[in-house]
Amino acid sequence: MLTECNPELFEFAPVEGRQVVAAFDGGTITSDAGVLLLGGADRAIRLTERFASCFTDTRAAELVEHSVGTMVTQRVFGIALGYEDLIDHDELRHDPVLAVLAGKLEAKRSDCAALAGKSTLNRLELSRPEPTRYHKISHDPAAVEALFVDLFLEAHKRAPKQIILDLDATDDPLHGGGQAAPVEHRRRGRCGRGSGPHCWADPSPLATGAHPAAR
Repeated sequence: MLTECNPELFEFAPVEGRQVVAAFDGGTITSDAGVLLLGGADRAIRLTERFASCFTDTRAAELVEHSVGTMVTQRVFGIALGYEDLIDHDELRHDPVLAVLAGKLEAKRSDCAALAGKSTLNRLELSRPEPTRYHKISHDPAAVEALFVDLFLEAHKRAPKQIILDLDATDDPLHGGGQAAPVEHRRRGRCGRGSGPHCWADPSPLATGAHPAAR
C-alpha cells in the first residue's frame, strides 16, 4: 500500500476551538530575524560601513561578486548571532535576513548565492597590510585600531573623567588540532583544566563599564 501524505499541511488537535496546523508554504525563512534590530544600531553608528573602509580591494572589479562591504557586514553580524565558524556561512549565505543587512538580495551570477561562502570569507580574513598576488584584499591595521577608539569615544556624551579597564579571563575549549592548540595545551595548567585530550584557549575580554573594548 502506498503511503498517502499531504506535503503542504499537517493538522493537530485544536486548542480552545482554534485550529492548529503546520504548513510548509512559508518560503525562505530564518530564525535570526531579531538581528534586524542590531542592524538598526549599525546604521546609526555606521560600524560595518566604517570597518569596511579600513580594507582596500585590488581585485578586478568586473569579476567581483561579493564586495568587501557585504562580506564585512555578513561576517560581523554572523559573529553577533553566534556563528563564529566560517563554515557556518555555507548555509548563512542563503539567509534572507543577512542578505537584507548586507544590502544584497540577489547574486549577479546564476551560480552564486547572494552572500559569500566560507572560502571567500576566509580570503577576507587572511588579508594583509599590503596586497599580494594571492591576497588581493588588504587592511590598514592603524585604521582598524583608530576606528574602535573613535567608536568608544562617540559612545560618550562627554569625555569620561576616569576609565577602568576590566580584564575578565575566561576558558574557551579548542576543538580539533588547530595551529594554536599545542600552545594552548601547554598553558592549560594555569587555568586549572588538568590533563587530557582537550585544549583550552584563554581569551581575555576587555571592557570599560558597559562598553566592550577588545578581546
